[in-house]
Amino acid sequence: MDKFRNNTIVKKIGFNTVVLLCVLVLLFILFAILTPIMKPGTTFLSYSRVVSIFNYAYFLGFLSLGVTFVIATGGIDFSIGPVMYCAALISGQLLTKDGLPIGACLLISILVGIIFGCINGILVAYGGLPSFITSMASMMIAKGVGSVFTKTQSVSWPGGWYQNLVKWTVGGVQIPTGIIILFAGAAICAVVLNQTKIGRYILCIGSNREAVRLSGVDTKKWEMLAYIICGAMAGIAAIFYVTVYTTVLPGGGDTFNNDAIAGCVMGGTSMAGGIASISGTLIGVVIISLLQVGILAMGYQSQYQYVITGLIVLVVVYADLRSRRRSN
Repeated sequence: MDKFRNNTIVKKIGFNTVVLLCVLVLLFILFAILTPIMKPGTTFLSYSRVVSIFNYAYFLGFLSLGVTFVIATGGIDFSIGPVMYCAALISGQLLTKDGLPIGACLLISILVGIIFGCINGILVAYGGLPSFITSMASMMIAKGVGSVFTKTQSVSWPGGWYQNLVKWTVGGVQIPTGIIILFAGAAICAVVLNQTKIGRYILCIGSNREAVRLSGVDTKKWEMLAYIICGAMAGIAAIFYVTVYTTVLPGGGDTFNNDAIAGCVMGGTSMAGGIASISGTLIGVVIISLLQVGILAMGYQSQYQYVITGLIVLVVVYADLRSRRRSN
């Protein structure tokens, strides 16, 4: 194992990233073998299955990328799923009922996410409230605001040019263009987190907040910025959600919190803060999307995906704690 870990290619890519990629490939092979056995006449190796995996990964990916910044500070945000729904409901209502242009509604969706991110950031960084309690309150507020704004009615986005963000249909074949945008967004997040002052301070706050504060850094400002980034990503996730599923129901989004956070933790982001991996988060999201589609393909209900994801998260968190104890 040490020889493999110290391999030049493995060290360059990252040991955890290589392990995650291996898990992803093994899961894909496993579903390809088991699907025809568990559900005769069904195949997992089809283009439509791959498109389904990507469809789920688009919005979940942006949610996970955003919450990675918050978890890196040692905090948590349980409001991202409902904020995504709230943004989609408000902007969709303005589009379908008030006749606003689609472009303006897409910007409003991102703005709604930023507003919630600012609120969470102010309360946690400057108000001193626990991120767990703050985000739980924001989750309920987001649900309520979305329901009140739409009068508890569902919103169905009409077709339009914005759907080209995730798929182009050429000759009757859907090309998942959204994966290009998701990868580009992940690349930008990776640069911000690993190559800029913003990311360095965010990671340092998660490692040792007091030491960073004593060195003269305004920790409150950078911690708040992490929540703003998370909120903006939730607004972007709302755009990708409606391009795939079109209809949004008030009061939803809770389950996506768990999937997004699980993607981060699975990808190597430490719940204690200070350690984060954008590439790992992206692979973790694809693994969760693969589980979602694969379990349904075998004829089981999606609840089985929650069980498997929960077990994986427990193992990863336990391994992270053991690693930290050894290093200490």
